[in-house]
Amino acid sequence: MATPIEQYKLSNGTRVIIAPSKDTRAVTCLAYFAVGSRYESAELWGGSHFIEHMMFKGTEKRPTTEDISKQLDAVGADYNAFTSKDHTAYYIKIDARHTELSLDLLSDMIYNSKFDAGEFDRERGVIVEELNMYEDNPSMKVEELFEEHMFAGNTLGWKIGGPIENIKAINLQKLIAYKKRFYAPEHLVLVLSGKITPTTRALIKKYFGAEKKHDVKQLTYKPFGWARAHREGAEPVKVMFKQTDQMHMVLGFPAFNYDDPRNAALLLLHVILGGSMSSRLFIGVRERRGLCYVIRSGVTNYADAGAFTITSGLDKARLTEAMSVIYEELQNLLKKGVTDEEVRAAKDHLAGKMVLQFEDSARVADYYGQQKLLMKKIETPEEKFKRIMAQTTADVNAVAREIIKFKHAKMGVIGPYKDAAEFLKAAKLPWLV
Repeated sequence: MATPIEQYKLSNGTRVIIAPSKDTRAVTCLAYFAVGSRYESAELWGGSHFIEHMMFKGTEKRPTTEDISKQLDAVGADYNAFTSKDHTAYYIKIDARHTELSLDLLSDMIYNSKFDAGEFDRERGVIVEELNMYEDNPSMKVEELFEEHMFAGNTLGWKIGGPIENIKAINLQKLIAYKKRFYAPEHLVLVLSGKITPTTRALIKKYFGAEKKHDVKQLTYKPFGWARAHREGAEPVKVMFKQTDQMHMVLGFPAFNYDDPRNAALLLLHVILGGSMSSRLFIGVRERRGLCYVIRSGVTNYADAGAFTITSGLDKARLTEAMSVIYEELQNLLKKGVTDEEVRAAKDHLAGKMVLQFEDSARVADYYGQQKLLMKKIETPEEKFKRIMAQTTADVNAVAREIIKFKHAKMGVIGPYKDAAEFLKAAKLPWLV
């Protein structure tokens, strides 16, 4: 399925993965650091995401944002960054003839960004507007609201961008000090995927091997525990009032961490229940009854927790019916189980998705980078495929019974309900009635 990868470490501690492909003329250079919102203090909440923004604001060699963007735009490169709860990444996808430019620029941004005070203050406004954009998009905001409720009492439940009041007040020097605890060569995972040229390894050493070890121990976070979450967030539903035409909701159950072997069976359950346009929920809720436009399931994993979710935007006028149908589908799943045919089809679905994933150098880089940074070991696509194929119908049904326990269910809801009591009265959730 994929060409064997090469792994090695530079003398300064940077972990390097090279994932070559002969069938592309592009290369993706992706840099990963284990830092995100769950590492932050209350004072610096939103800081990891703020740092991501500042990395594009100029270096000594390239003093302005325009100096950075012009060089990449001139060769048609794709470039961006993203911040999660437990990692931050920067990437450049480029014509492989310009591999040196991508490595030069990426290393320059990571180690030589200026963090100019004027740019810092201007960027506050940009980030505030980004956060406002998410607040105005209930289909995105509801996922954030759900995790805040599901992972209550821990920074894992904190929204990645932080509160707007924090962004307006955050201190530049404290942010720089926080950055220095993470952005060190010994904490970096660098992945290059796609067309690898004879000079690639030398260029990696030239641009990423020059930075000396910082010899800093990165900050850690308080582990999440389910028992405490169930105690502190005992209410089943968290509601955010918004005068919407649709009711947006995420219903979720506690699931597994990154390395749990049961994730293979859970992925198959996800495909069967809500992971495609032929899934049980899509057919039962949307196609047969017209109760929604979007309904899907999802699997989220972290180092110490996870969630299995059902997300939808539902017709407010038929809310009680929609929740009853979703509940009936879940109850039917628990009582009768999935079939051998459904498991076979789900395996074929995941196999096809993996083939498509490994057609794109950016997705290949992300696949290996996340595993190297966040998991105990790298699993090749062939190993992952073999593990998924080994799951039986009994395995999937066992995971379904383990995960779908309504006493642990949590919901995030956005809609025209002033509080949880008003929503519960309208929804008449079958598992609470």
